[in-house]
Amino acid sequence: MQRTAIATLASLLLAAAAVSAQQPRVTNGRLLSQAVASGLDATFRAAVNAHTDAAWIGYAVPAAPGSGNNCCYDGMGWGRCGLEPRDRDAISPAVVEGTPGPVRLEGSGTIAVLYRVENRTVGKIRFYSLDCELDAGGLAIVWLESVKPADSIGLLSSFISRDGQADGRLSNSALAAVAAHGDPSVVPALVRFARQDPNARVRGEALFWLAQKAGEKAAGEITAAIEQDPDTDVKRRAVFALSQLPKDEGVPLLIQVAKSNKNPVVRKQAMFWLGQSKDPRALAFFEQVLAK
Repeated sequence: MQRTAIATLASLLLAAAAVSAQQPRVTNGRLLSQAVASGLDATFRAAVNAHTDAAWIGYAVPAAPGSGNNCCYDGMGWGRCGLEPRDRDAISPAVVEGTPGPVRLEGSGTIAVLYRVENRTVGKIRFYSLDCELDAGGLAIVWLESVKPADSIGLLSSFISRDGQADGRLSNSALAAVAAHGDPSVVPALVRFARQDPNARVRGEALFWLAQKAGEKAAGEITAAIEQDPDTDVKRRAVFALSQLPKDEGVPLLIQVAKSNKNPVVRKQAMFWLGQSKDPRALAFFEQVLAK
């Protein structure tokens, strides 16, 4: 038993070391490596304050299943991801046209988290599979080595619900990047935002990403939000989140919401997503309702 524990610990340490040693493939820009000597937050803030001109700051962390293949597709194949000047969100990165690559069947298992800084302020957050080729648009990328996933989640969390943007782009990108981490601290962080964030939009987004994680805990948090959150828009987002769960989990919960929730808007949303599910149980429920 002790030997097994030692072997497991050794493999985890080796995997963490492998991630920290990896760097992205960068074209049209400079990659400047920097050690994280005084902790990620202090190192990151110092790097931000050092840049009045535009630049990117990034690092590598293990990816959640399915997140390590987040790259760019241009209609001809997988191509380079252009950081400048196009402005797309973290889920649909910008593409440098005419640079098709090989078909990617599996992701790298690692993501590069990138922050665009200018005038000592973070303006954008992006994440890509580490094996994507990044076109930096002539800017420098300050690459931080040996970043711990939990520290990355803590840093990203500092940008959630505090971005000052009316449409919440920075918050949404930060939440998406948190969800893309392959680390046990992801779910507790999403649960915290879903339960406690004062911004209704953030609570709704956190519920969406919790649904992508699935599992009994996610379903419990989502149904609790439907029952307890004071904001109807959050309740609507929570109903949508139920529709994102595996059908064996989500459909019965949607039926229960459609049957018993006191809010007519919530019941209507549940009925809509049941119709979209094309599940035989949803059809049976509709037949029962119409027969009354």
